[in-house]
Amino acid sequence: MNLEGKTYVIMGVANKRSIAWGAARALDSMGANLVFTILNERFRRELDKLLGDLQGDHEIIVECDVSKDEEVERAFEEIKEKTGGIDGVLHAIAYANKDELQGGYSETSREGFALALDISAYSLAIVAKHAKKAFNPGASLVTMTYLGGERAMPNYNVMGVAKAALDSSVRYLALDLGADGYRVNAVSAGPIRTLSSSAVGEFKSILKEIEERAPLKRNVDQLEVGNTVAFLLSDLASGITGEIIHCDSGANITA
Repeated sequence: MNLEGKTYVIMGVANKRSIAWGAARALDSMGANLVFTILNERFRRELDKLLGDLQGDHEIIVECDVSKDEEVERAFEEIKEKTGGIDGVLHAIAYANKDELQGGYSETSREGFALALDISAYSLAIVAKHAKKAFNPGASLVTMTYLGGERAMPNYNVMGVAKAALDSSVRYLALDLGADGYRVNAVSAGPIRTLSSSAVGEFKSILKEIEERAPLKRNVDQLEVGNTVAFLLSDLASGITGEIIHCDSGANITA
């Protein structure tokens, strides 16, 4: 797939294990221009270490704290000014307090619930609101979700509820932005060792279960998920919107 001349914003690269980094690698290999958003300077230093591994020169890095409306608005105004327009956004941002991801869901705190829903679900809506002002015709918005939003899973707790809200947001945003020709989809990735997943209790047992239960008898990696993201961002998926595409070795289909 050739994406030369296309420009995509990648939100959510924390380190080399990030799913967002897998997507960046995939898009870069296809010739796309990339813009990265980071939370703060600490993440800039980590990103600078990674950029040397890419083929292209991707120099635009913009700070964006999705918990602040004015930050999101400013970030996409800056991106539009520097690029002239973008062809899509990967939203790979989620957060919950680590102590909310162990034990039972009934122990979730009110503050923890609000935080997880704000960062992990509402942020997609505020990103869509301001990103669409920079969208080129036919642009696409893709977010990252997980099976824990569709089914109850041990220790996923409030993040599962946040992912369920995110999944629903995908459908409502697809309806909202579709009139302007923009698409909104999600990739439901299988469990991958990332900074975020390390907070989930008994995560190693989940990986082992996938190897035993999934039709492909293995876990997926960042690049496989990144290729799925690239497909949904590209014009090859021009007729797909409001969908959740599973990239999980088929684990979601098994009982």
